[in-house]
Amino acid sequence: MVRKFFPSCRLMRNAFIQIAILGLYISACSNHKPENINRDVIAQGTLTASPITSVDTIPSGKLISKMKCGNDSSQSYALYIPFIAGKKKLPAMYFFDPHADGSLPLSKYQALADKYGFILIGSNNSKNGNDYSMAENIWQHLFADTRTRMTIDTSRIYACGFSGGAKTAGYIALNHPEIKAVIANSAALPEGTPLQNFNFSFTGLAGNGDMNMTTVVDFCKALDKTNTAHRIILFNGKHEWAPATAMNIAFEGLVLDAMRNKQIAVDLNFIGDYISESKKKINFFIDQKDFIKAGDECKLSINLLQGISPAVHFFEEKQSSIIASPVYQQQLKRKEDLFAEEEKMKGIYEQQFQAGDIQYWQKTITGLNERAKAKTDEGAMHSRLLAYLSLAFYSLSNRFIQSGQNDGAAYFVTLYKMADPVNSEAWYFSAILNARKNNSRGTENDLLKAVSLGYHDKERMRMQQEFQSLRIDYAGIESKMKN
Repeated sequence: MVRKFFPSCRLMRNAFIQIAILGLYISACSNHKPENINRDVIAQGTLTASPITSVDTIPSGKLISKMKCGNDSSQSYALYIPFIAGKKKLPAMYFFDPHADGSLPLSKYQALADKYGFILIGSNNSKNGNDYSMAENIWQHLFADTRTRMTIDTSRIYACGFSGGAKTAGYIALNHPEIKAVIANSAALPEGTPLQNFNFSFTGLAGNGDMNMTTVVDFCKALDKTNTAHRIILFNGKHEWAPATAMNIAFEGLVLDAMRNKQIAVDLNFIGDYISESKKKINFFIDQKDFIKAGDECKLSINLLQGISPAVHFFEEKQSSIIASPVYQQQLKRKEDLFAEEEKMKGIYEQQFQAGDIQYWQKTITGLNERAKAKTDEGAMHSRLLAYLSLAFYSLSNRFIQSGQNDGAAYFVTLYKMADPVNSEAWYFSAILNARKNNSRGTENDLLKAVSLGYHDKERMRMQQEFQSLRIDYAGIESKMKN
């Protein structure tokens, strides 16, 4: 275990860490592996596209993990066509997972596809590390192939992504007017995007323990100053694809948007069910003395019902009453204080990144883990700080590994595993460092640990230069991968 860097490297190390910290803010969602997510059973069929393939040849109600693009067989996507498919044109949701796992979001949300009649399409090529020119190329092939092969309602084409994939979805929407809505899970639009009236709606989702939650909240607050249709949906969770219950609200919003925009007929029963459910939530939150969530639910319903239901006035009056409450004002002040404390702690951690004191990090991480257990706003803040450290240690580990500074890499990989022991990427990094020391057994053990935590990128492992000269049972490791 490396406790300190060599003193002769201190100035270079400080500059290197400062660059890495800057990169953390610039690309906070771009390269970090999220927590493992439980997978549903996925159909493993593969269909090869051709320009004349008919939609009738693609089965509905079955998740197909790999559809090859006819215009580029190196590109593929996962596909789910809902049971109601036929000759009718259906809206399409394009998903971008940060690890090129198109099946993952489709498996989580295929029940929503059946409920709302959406075609779900997940890119198997879009992933963290791609630049936007690569994202553009992927979109061109993906959209051309699916538009040819499926009966898609071109007035209702949406993009959804998680973390770095959310930024990809946002980039595509910014550059392609056919995208009418973006669902950004755990991210905002790409950095540097000027605030303006966008020609697509924006739905931000984030877990209350997600290190990017405050970023999503701040971006949606900024959109309040524009005419862009937008809403935010928070859920109990961390840096992960939203649970189906939260994504259901996002889908509801798209259906209500389509009614407002006269793309589909107004469905009074659908609207009535939404209103009834929203009122139940508000009453529940008030009973629980959670006036912040009650006010947020009012704001969401005002956003979704504006222009299509007179019930919007009820929610406006309810929101005004809640906001005027002294309890609401107290809770809002506490929430703002916690956000300020969170930013203060991040600043302290940034200074400690350069100190090289592992005892400090052991004490800090142990404390954060203990305090994060609390089912309170404070507990959620400590979960976000843990996730922030995980992302920071990932970024620093990766940069030291890429620059060949093995001592520095070993130190931050140790901290990465300490802060996020169930993250497969931490153990993959550890395997690289063991391989650089010609430690075959340590490398194999680390790879097996990474696989047990969800690692499944066979191509990356096969191409990793450090692994190619070692005598390791790669076939055995690959056989344990989930796909």
